Amino acid sequence: MEYKIKMIGLDLDGTLLTDKKELTERTRKAVSSALEQGVVVLVATGRPWLGVPEELRNFPGMRYALTSNGARIIDTLENRVIDEHLLSPDLAKKALEICGKYDTLQEVYFDGQGYAPADKMACVEKYHKNPSMCEYMRKTRIPVKDIFELVEKENRGLDKVQALFADMKERSQAWRELKTDSGLELVGSLKYNIEINAAGVNKGTGLVNLGRLLGIRREEIMACGDGDNDEVMLREAGLGVAMANAEEQVKAAADYVTLSNEEDGVAAAIEKFVLS
Repeated sequence: MEYKIKMIGLDLDGTLLTDKKELTERTRKAVSSALEQGVVVLVATGRPWLGVPEELRNFPGMRYALTSNGARIIDTLENRVIDEHLLSPDLAKKALEICGKYDTLQEVYFDGQGYAPADKMACVEKYHKNPSMCEYMRKTRIPVKDIFELVEKENRGLDKVQALFADMKERSQAWRELKTDSGLELVGSLKYNIEINAAGVNKGTGLVNLGRLLGIRREEIMACGDGDNDEVMLREAGLGVAMANAEEQVKAAADYVTLSNEEDGVAAAIEKFVLS
């Protein structure tokens, strides 16, 4: 089957970035070449906007960004939010209460910025096992005394709530409790986290909606990902590309499996389906 790709949505962690959270030269060149051909290329991430690496926030020609699993889609050229689906403060507090019963590092995202408790940030290695993720957290999160109080004080919609678990049995228990609320959308891009959005919010819906706004059909969209928060996106896109390091159910949702994130898998897919 031939694909005429006009838009590419790229997950970051485990996909576009290496395990050290770096963008390789081959991948950078492939993204630039696609942009030069008029293809819309954007990050499609669970991260908040200010958690996206600066190089990608300022990547020449990359105008749009899908952040917080689709809760916030940004036009970076005009510095405005073009689509948002926020989590209510009441649902956010409920999620924090449930996850707070367990040994967790919890975060909340407002306006593209992540906030986390200062005491838990001081021992972030307990929750993130990858040193690069620990460094990413330290650089991008604003430490606060109490995020529950922050949500009460702000009393407005949030992009997302996230909880990182020290114990996987506790994660499973918390997931079951959270799942009983139909107002919440749950994914876990890492094996030890739970990402909590408003019901119906996911990368797939966000990417297709952005395409519609830009006059790009679903069949003309390619998406690359590796985690369970990418699964819907790979199913919804006309061409879903899973990384070799992706979880098995993500590979099953894809149309094509490329190389791993350590082997320039995104570049290989762009070269094969867009640049060839």
